[in-house]
Amino acid sequence: MSTNPPERSPIPAVLRTSAALSWRFLVVVAALYVVGYIFGKLAALVVPLAIALLLAALLAPAVAFLMAHRVPRGLATVLVLVSGLLLLGGMLTFVVMTFVNGLPDLAAQLTRSIDTISDWLVNGPLHLSETQLRDYAAQIGKTLQDNQTGITTGAITTAATVGEILTEMLLVLFALAFLLYDGPGIWQFLIRVVPGGPRRRVDVAGRRSLAALVSYVRATGAVAVVDAVGIGIGLAVLRVPLAIPLAALVFICAFVPIFGAVVAGAVAVLIALVANGPLTAVIVLVIVIAVNQLESHILQPFLLGRAVKLHPLAVVLAIASGLLVAGIAGALLAVPLLAVLNSAIRSLRSEADEHVSPADVHTSQPDESGPDEPGLDTEADK
Repeated sequence: MSTNPPERSPIPAVLRTSAALSWRFLVVVAALYVVGYIFGKLAALVVPLAIALLLAALLAPAVAFLMAHRVPRGLATVLVLVSGLLLLGGMLTFVVMTFVNGLPDLAAQLTRSIDTISDWLVNGPLHLSETQLRDYAAQIGKTLQDNQTGITTGAITTAATVGEILTEMLLVLFALAFLLYDGPGIWQFLIRVVPGGPRRRVDVAGRRSLAALVSYVRATGAVAVVDAVGIGIGLAVLRVPLAIPLAALVFICAFVPIFGAVVAGAVAVLIALVANGPLTAVIVLVIVIAVNQLESHILQPFLLGRAVKLHPLAVVLAIASGLLVAGIAGALLAVPLLAVLNSAIRSLRSEADEHVSPADVHTSQPDESGPDEPGLDTEADK
């Protein structure tokens, strides 16, 4: 019996493999696009729920602590929620009231600064005449009058945006209350859709992911404290008015990547310019840039990367990608989403987690954010 050699395909093996990988890659990209499109349409719902989940990750350990001291879950939830709102509301009230009380002095200083700048423009190297200054002022007034319709429309749009923000804040508060009160029950309900065989592994992976989220929120809080202390000390040394409320504003804005730092820094530089003059404003600008560079290149990549067990480059790329895809909300949620996915995938791939009981994973402990696995965990490789 003769055996004929198998007929060779005219298509090279490299091309067949590349084609197989390509169509699978296109399917994955299409699926991600559909998911992203749906989330984009539901952004007003998804973003508040995601923020509520971040806040729940921050406050859940406090609820667990109270429950460990025999405080009922309902009462513990109310105490933690009210305490958090009072702390945040008190900080915002302190910042706003201090700014309001300091406005008269700032207005008087602004008038003196404008007079100084006008005198420099007339008697300085530019040698502008008072007629030219009046013409420039009149031109600015005419420009504002000509664009009155656009300014009014922008104000109306801003008012509508404020209404949407208030609605989303109520949704965040409502979701946060239920996540703190019945988070474990909600999670058990969600994993019921998973078949019975892999359900325990998925449960462990989910708890690992929540632990990674807790680590991320704690590390972000540490970064915000460093930003506030660094800029606050610089403002106090330079005797810039409102140094303490400005530091508090920096702390609050630091939770919003990139955009928050720009806003807080701009406010600090503007107040330094009005109150202390151009030289102090330049020094404050240098301090703000230095602190932002410290945050961007050291604190966020290494502190956050170590907390959520991500490579520093992955943290930077996640923030940049989130900002490009979904703006400020994307920058805010990109790293925690990556941390959750990373921890879940590591847990599902880990042989060590095959025999771990879900009850043994303590989500309030950052060290429990994932199993030590060589090749995936830099700490385990050392």
